[in-house]
Amino acid sequence: MKNFLTILALVTVIAANSFAQDKIHSQYYKYFTPEKLRVDLTFAGTAKQQNIYLNNICMCGKWSGSSFNLIDPFGYGEYMLEIKELKKSPDNVQESGETIYSKGFSTLFQEWQTTAEAKDTPKSFASSYWIPCPKDPVMLIISSRVKSTGKFSEIFSIKIDPSDKLISREKENDYKVDTVLYSGNINKKVDLVFVAEGYTAKEMDKFKSDVKKFSQYFFNTEPYKSRKTDFNIWAVESVSKDSGPDIPHKDIWTNTAVNSNFYTFRIDRYLTVQDQTGICKIIGDTPCDAIYVLVNTPKYGGGGIYNFYALTMSDNKYEEYVFIHEFGHSFAGLGDEYYTSDVAYEDFYNLKVEPWEPNLTTLVNFDKKWKSKIPAGTSIPTAPLANKSDNTTLGAFEGGGYMAKGIFRPCMDCIMITKDAKGFCPVCMETINTMIDFYCK
Repeated sequence: MKNFLTILALVTVIAANSFAQDKIHSQYYKYFTPEKLRVDLTFAGTAKQQNIYLNNICMCGKWSGSSFNLIDPFGYGEYMLEIKELKKSPDNVQESGETIYSKGFSTLFQEWQTTAEAKDTPKSFASSYWIPCPKDPVMLIISSRVKSTGKFSEIFSIKIDPSDKLISREKENDYKVDTVLYSGNINKKVDLVFVAEGYTAKEMDKFKSDVKKFSQYFFNTEPYKSRKTDFNIWAVESVSKDSGPDIPHKDIWTNTAVNSNFYTFRIDRYLTVQDQTGICKIIGDTPCDAIYVLVNTPKYGGGGIYNFYALTMSDNKYEEYVFIHEFGHSFAGLGDEYYTSDVAYEDFYNLKVEPWEPNLTTLVNFDKKWKSKIPAGTSIPTAPLANKSDNTTLGAFEGGGYMAKGIFRPCMDCIMITKDAKGFCPVCMETINTMIDFYCK
């Protein structure tokens, strides 16, 4: 009888959990179809003002994000995208209702706004965002983080009607997509897409070999090593006419798939793509939660922007480090912990506001960061350790976010600060694992 009751209790718990999961899953299908839309936008302005303009909306394949976790729980990024249902008020006027989808992100435009050039030169940047396709008309709202407060403020909104005949269904390319690793259902895995940049048709075998090499780097690094079955990996064979990226300060210009370039913001090593929409068009209907542009060059450099993209060079002795470091930015929202390298940014952080990055703090609101994980008796701020390569002892070590004073990091060393780091620190490790869980659980 005792065994029977134990089994009955276990079955009841499993059934309850299954019901809860089904209920959460049904929320997706209450509002959305299995497809996804890509919303193409232009961010434009100067250091002190910004505007967002709609370029196009496209239907492009199946939704590959989570169908369970629809609301962003992190609050990371310089922007927040929200989809709100439309309801009719008592006087029959449509107005925004409940938020049914949200996602934080950052942009190259926002980084440019912190440069000297942005003070007097207006500029625009194209970028795109995938959203689950709604069944009924919805409002898409984008809010920007106010530097003086750290809070989000709405700056753009549009109504999206899925029945609109001008929503494009055009197939934008016919690039071959390779399945590098398939671990399961695209709605329950992190779908990482490699995009070929600066690889000619004759070099496409090299791209496939490079993707294999970088995938090995990825799964040699914790926590990705332990979470391999939570990832699908795809590779888009986007052929370039010329080999390698633009290097403007060397007067090297190439015709490539997504027009990548070094010397972004006049920093030699900063490798980016100004037109992120071009990358998204190449990806097309490939399942995608994270974008990695692999650039065919031995020149040192890279870049990574949260929920935007990451790039790295293909043939350099530091390629493994840069690859893992930049993915930390783009996938998990980790901030740079170094503070001695040259950057183009001016006053990137407001020291009176807590940074949104999970691995940086100004101590303004340290309670929301890793303070509770620090051993009792540890001084805050924490004095530097004799062992500069220590990546496990937690504290609040001064220096990070491109600033030597006023910003603090969790450990003496980490992949987010030096090339020689033995791995991620505990705070970054936990952040990455939590992000993987968001897509997979």
